[in-house]
Amino acid sequence: MPHSHQTNRRDDGPTLLTARWVVGHRDGRHVLYENGEIVHEHGTILFVGHHYAGPVERRIDHGMALIGPGFIDLDALSDLDTGVLGLDHQPGWKKGRVWPRDYVEAGPVEMLDPDELAFQRRYAFAQLIRNGITTALPIASLFYRAWNETPDEFVSAAQSAAELGLRVYLGPAFRAGHSVVEADGSIVVEVNEARGLAGLKQAIAFCEEHESRFCGLVRTMLAPDRVEFWTPGLLRRTADAARDLDVPVRLHCCQSSFEVETMRGRFGTTSVRWLQDIGFLDDRALLPHGTHATDDDLCIIANSGATLVHCPLVMARHGAALDNFARLRSQGLRIGMGTDTWPPDMVLNMQLGLMLGRIMAGNFETPKSADLYDAATTGGADALGRPDLGRLQEGAAADIVVFDLSGNHLGQVVDPIACLMTSASGRDVHTVIIDGRTVMSAGTIAGFDFETAHGRAQAQFERLLHRYPQRTWQHPGIAEIFPPSYRTFVA
Repeated sequence: MPHSHQTNRRDDGPTLLTARWVVGHRDGRHVLYENGEIVHEHGTILFVGHHYAGPVERRIDHGMALIGPGFIDLDALSDLDTGVLGLDHQPGWKKGRVWPRDYVEAGPVEMLDPDELAFQRRYAFAQLIRNGITTALPIASLFYRAWNETPDEFVSAAQSAAELGLRVYLGPAFRAGHSVVEADGSIVVEVNEARGLAGLKQAIAFCEEHESRFCGLVRTMLAPDRVEFWTPGLLRRTADAARDLDVPVRLHCCQSSFEVETMRGRFGTTSVRWLQDIGFLDDRALLPHGTHATDDDLCIIANSGATLVHCPLVMARHGAALDNFARLRSQGLRIGMGTDTWPPDMVLNMQLGLMLGRIMAGNFETPKSADLYDAATTGGADALGRPDLGRLQEGAAADIVVFDLSGNHLGQVVDPIACLMTSASGRDVHTVIIDGRTVMSAGTIAGFDFETAHGRAQAQFERLLHRYPQRTWQHPGIAEIFPPSYRTFVA
């Protein structure tokens, strides 16, 4: 069993970690050191390999474990995921996933108060750490918001991230439009440029005020909502702002047939072609999910230097998969990873990415386990322009994850990366170190009670669930919106 260590503090002096396997980085690629060593001090990696000869303040042997770089989640779940309600309850426009006309006319309301919003982000951030995610770009649903996320709530989010020790890129999500279900069941898109511009201005102000807070642990980004709800002028201004601020900009696109049809109807082209035409695409752009992109679209993304954010779990639940991971990587497309749904388990997403990648390619030899691991580490770091993240080498940030591989549920371990892709899960993360601070040890995060938080999250989720009829077309009851899998009897 790996060693347990005090959490949420930086060790004084060099700390040497050992384990059966250590993922180092050499000549631009990950390498494995069997019975390897890694040394860090003051938030920086000093050494990775064998036979460290320098001074050491403390030694921690994790035994039958894998020490690797922290995962980078470019679309990190940061709320109580109501998206899971869509697993067996479709179509979404009948199930509260699109606002009905009478709800819009009455004035959309905030379904959660500020304390609830703050709690769910802190809860989600802790779950990200628990799953070995050390850098996160949060994503939350706007379905139950009055319109945009607010700067004030992201001030709170920055504080929570810093207290927990999570490295984050933050920025309030903003939108210029939404879809509406009319009384007859038809769906229309409505755009409000004034509200979109107001959201952009607030997001820019947040970036200017909060970039590199908490000794650089908190960075900023721009987070415009889905591509089909924008206008050319506003998205062009958003891209220009990202360049001026030198921050990443994330825009969900190529993710649904509704989006494809809407973009054809509004602009007569595909989402990606439109983004190219308006000058949005460059190496700062992060684009989840790509499952509804054409081959031409994917070539455009690759040539632009933008990064496709691969979230295989959430898309597979909706019957979609990227076509296909290995081919796109070989064509030079930059691919990072995201969770975007519950559970925020990067290992599970890598596993599904591997399996779906082989199915879509019609080739059981590719992609390899290492390809998905690269996407979850160096792929995300490169997307953010951060050569100090996603790899363990001298001079890199000490963002380190320890997987306990001693459990009998894992079966026999020969190659630890292959083990992650077959039998491991995020629950096997034992220790997480971010910026040289041990923020989780033996599954414990200092100052965070998982059991108490889980109870509060369940109660908050149920309160939100029972408000669904208010913003569901024709306002059916909960039992009609979300019928149980089987006939249910209550005592």
